[in-house]
Amino acid sequence: MVEHSLSLSGMEKLLKKAGALRVSDKAKEAFREVLEEIGEELGKKAVKFSEHSKRKTIKAEDIKLAHKS
Repeated sequence: MVEHSLSLSGMEKLLKKAGALRVSDKAKEAFREVLEEIGEELGKKAVKFSEHSKRKTIKAEDIKLAHKS
């Protein structure tokens, strides 16, 4: 079984905040999969920025730079 970092209820909240009136379970699952993929790629970029700065700790600036690149 695959362990997910993001909750389905969180996915529903985000989609409703975006304007959805109703959200199917399959839509929540698909949204979670996509966001986890995007998050993992963003995290990898942020790690590279922190390593380039000779740090082990990822900072907010690394995340922001990774998002812009």
